[in-house]
Amino acid sequence: MGTHHQLYRPGDSVVHRLPPQCKLVAVFAFAIVVVATPRERMWAFGLYAVLLGVVAALARVPLPYILRRLVIEVPFVLFAFLIPVIGLGERTTVLGVSLSVPGLWAAWNILAKATLGVVASILLAATTEPRTLLLGAQRLRVPTLLVQIAMFMLRYMDVIVDEMRRMRVARESRGFEARNVRHIPVVARSAGALFIRSYERGERVHLAMLSRGYTGQLPVLQEMSASARQWLVAAALPAAAAAVLGIAL
Repeated sequence: MGTHHQLYRPGDSVVHRLPPQCKLVAVFAFAIVVVATPRERMWAFGLYAVLLGVVAALARVPLPYILRRLVIEVPFVLFAFLIPVIGLGERTTVLGVSLSVPGLWAAWNILAKATLGVVASILLAATTEPRTLLLGAQRLRVPTLLVQIAMFMLRYMDVIVDEMRRMRVARESRGFEARNVRHIPVVARSAGALFIRSYERGERVHLAMLSRGYTGQLPVLQEMSASARQWLVAAALPAAAAAVLGIAL
């Protein structure tokens, strides 16, 4: 896995240099604090956003980079906008539209907490190579099987995507172009063929690994130890967030 993932932004900041296990624990703890914050404490969520802004500045991750990757949150945003419309309970009028007051609170709760969690995840991915991130998870004693599945998924994702591209080129070279619902059966058969090819490739890779002495454990090629100072630096974000939560409660 020598190539960088598209979410990773190479750099040499203090955030980049932190061991991955420290960043994983910090982001997880920050997410717990955000989720535990009462939705009525709007100012607290603003302070959480400021804390993430400080981390982004230290990591030299520009705002446009983060905003482009927030597109992944669109389904949550659409769902949140529907809640006040279909919600029950007390109603209020906003711009001529009758909305549910409990629904508005629920929508705000989803948007605020989901956005902060997504931004924290984006910063984690932008400052940590995927392979290193998995090594950090292994260091935190995440079940080995889960780590290996994630490693293989990361390693062969580009292979599967390339296979999809070749199949699409083959279809188009024969004059096929998916334009309406009548073409769904063809696309579905292509997806089935892709699944079978991927499964067969996985079987061949597994047999090749067994022939080379694979016993269910992958060797750790890089030791990812962390000093007490690095743990303290990583703990600054969740500790500051916990202080805000203590005031908010």
